[in-house]
Amino acid sequence: MVNLHQKFCKETFYDGKLVGFEPVYESNFNFAYDVVDELARLEPERRAMVWCNDKGEEHTFTFGDISRYSNQAANLFASLGIARGDTVTLVLKRHYEFWFALLGLHKLGAVGIPATNLLTKKDFVYRFHAAHVKGIVCTTDGETIQHVEDALPECPTVTVKVSVHGGRDGWVNFLEELKKQPQTFARRETAATDPMLLYFTSGTTGMPKMVWHDFSYPIAHIVTAKYWQNVVPDGLHLTISDTGWMKAMWGKLYGQWFMEAGIFVCDFDKFTPSYLLPLFQKYHITTFCAPPTMYRFFIKEDLNQYDLSSLTYATVAGEPLNPEVYNKFYEATGLKLMEGFGQTETTLTLFNQLGTTPKPGSMGKPSPAYHVDLVDENGNSVEPGTVGEIVLRTGEKKPCGMFDGYYQNPELTKTVWYDGLYHTGDTAWRDEDGYVWYVGRTDDIIKSSGYRIGPFEIESVIMELPYVLECAITGVPDPLRGQVVKATIVLAAGYTASEELKKEIQDYVKKQTAPYKYPRVVEFMDELPKTISGKVRRVQIRGDQNKK
Repeated sequence: MVNLHQKFCKETFYDGKLVGFEPVYESNFNFAYDVVDELARLEPERRAMVWCNDKGEEHTFTFGDISRYSNQAANLFASLGIARGDTVTLVLKRHYEFWFALLGLHKLGAVGIPATNLLTKKDFVYRFHAAHVKGIVCTTDGETIQHVEDALPECPTVTVKVSVHGGRDGWVNFLEELKKQPQTFARRETAATDPMLLYFTSGTTGMPKMVWHDFSYPIAHIVTAKYWQNVVPDGLHLTISDTGWMKAMWGKLYGQWFMEAGIFVCDFDKFTPSYLLPLFQKYHITTFCAPPTMYRFFIKEDLNQYDLSSLTYATVAGEPLNPEVYNKFYEATGLKLMEGFGQTETTLTLFNQLGTTPKPGSMGKPSPAYHVDLVDENGNSVEPGTVGEIVLRTGEKKPCGMFDGYYQNPELTKTVWYDGLYHTGDTAWRDEDGYVWYVGRTDDIIKSSGYRIGPFEIESVIMELPYVLECAITGVPDPLRGQVVKATIVLAAGYTASEELKKEIQDYVKKQTAPYKYPRVVEFMDELPKTISGKVRRVQIRGDQNKK
């Protein structure tokens, strides 16, 4: 253990807690060279990744391995004409080749665009045009590569095609060609301010926005891994996410390797709790992070039949955490879920810090890496107990870890980042102890009879009912009250919708919250409409209601 992360930040503590975080890096900082290759030089046999899949295959990669494979990937991409600043889309699910490929692109100074395998032809056409994509690295398993090929005739900028998990006519076979490449790669010129990652956000309205981060971005994830996830050098960390989502950057690469820890990757197509839970014991996983949905599935299982004793810490993010999920998981494991909040545009922004006691349902307190505030519609700070929008006060300098704007679209950037404030579009309130509690998106607030009602509180109450699997709260037009609360509910298996059940839900909410918050409208559905990243599309629910 060399504590390499300490080289790249200055940390300030008060009463044992992190209160200040300042990045320290050279103008040519590059994670692939300065962290991965340096760890490979200092501790080449240190475990970097344990990978397995649902077919019984298993690999363990050291930092020496990762350094060599990424060198070979850089050589391969260079031979295909990929250079500094070129954009390359990666659709690689949870395949270990993702890490080789992305780090190889880092070494070239190229821009990686991780993407989900759920995309279809029209999605690829839009993304290839919008980001002027030059290369595509795509898995051959499933239908995704066919969607890519269907899109390519309309996308002349894409000239490099690389396949993973098998060959395909007209495509370069990644692993076959990788073997032919030199295992060394001379450092190339890159700048910390160069674009490194580009993500298409899955907004609930409009076309996806292109968020880009520069090469300094990984440094901010030291806070993510060390002070939120409690990742330790000899531990093994699991974050549930495929590589197409930004969550993979939070939990499957940068912060964990800054901490010299191993990451655990389970390559599966369908999340199955009964398959995943035994792996904690088998591989001695020590720290874990997942969205609340995954924990909801976990607590529906009999957790007592699984050995989770290796697990020392658990975190949760991606959507608001219902207190019911927190309590059930704590009862089963003795672990308190430590919630965090951030966006594709940022790193960890609010969180329950290591060494603190969480309040179930609260996102925690502001990260020392940012100046976080809650403001009213005029940009003025609000008092404790008052709902405001979560913003970052940036002044003239962009905080490390924050996006550099929407790619090649300064006008769109100015709609959310102006007058020294970055507007997240999320609302919350702060209690007297400084803990922040999520309310909802600014466009999700329900205004009924003069009351401002956030959807999350009501959703949390309804989720306490054992027969509710999923729930979304929206406002629907009402001639008397302006809007009324509507609950759209997916029932758990074995339950049937009825008028009696509607009334039971309404009465339960009346007893648990202020009466004006109860859902006057209740609708049952087989599934909730969601974005491609799995977030509930409340805008579609509202739209469907307005059509009726």
